[in-house]
Amino acid sequence: MENTTIKPTESTKEINGELTYEDKVIQKIIGTALENVDGLLTVDGGFFSNIKDKLVNSGDMTSGISTEVGKKQVAVDMDIIAEYDKDIHVIYEQMKHLIAEEVQKMTHLDVIEVNVNVVDIKTSEEYKAESKTVQDKVTSAAHTTGQFASEQTNRAKDILNSQTDKINDDLETEPRVE
Repeated sequence: MENTTIKPTESTKEINGELTYEDKVIQKIIGTALENVDGLLTVDGGFFSNIKDKLVNSGDMTSGISTEVGKKQVAVDMDIIAEYDKDIHVIYEQMKHLIAEEVQKMTHLDVIEVNVNVVDIKTSEEYKAESKTVQDKVTSAAHTTGQFASEQTNRAKDILNSQTDKINDDLETEPRVE
């Protein structure tokens, strides 16, 4: 699909209105932009990772990203976990560049500030192991919940069937009195 620049016509220049963005829209743009930054393991609170075989993906790209969105400018704050043995300054510069580029391209807002607090560093192996542990816990909880619900459904069916059988038995016996 080709990008097309649409220039305002005389009729659209006369239409009043305002274009604004919710914080979560800008946060989603930022989260998506940061998905492939080498050496960035996660934005604290989020579950995205640049590891090729993603082990956990909550789908919430906004988690851990805080923004202040004005009419013309955006400020960003986030806590990250960086990969051990990577140049954190290079990661930060790449993050600033990608955030500014994507937000500008999609919204025409200027990113004036990107504050990144490195809360931890981990090896890729540590991060994978912890992510797998989290996924195992989630999978186990889902399995246990599903198994419990199935057991309760079967129990309810058994009770209903026994009550139905009792009612049918009562209907089939002859009354003792006339």
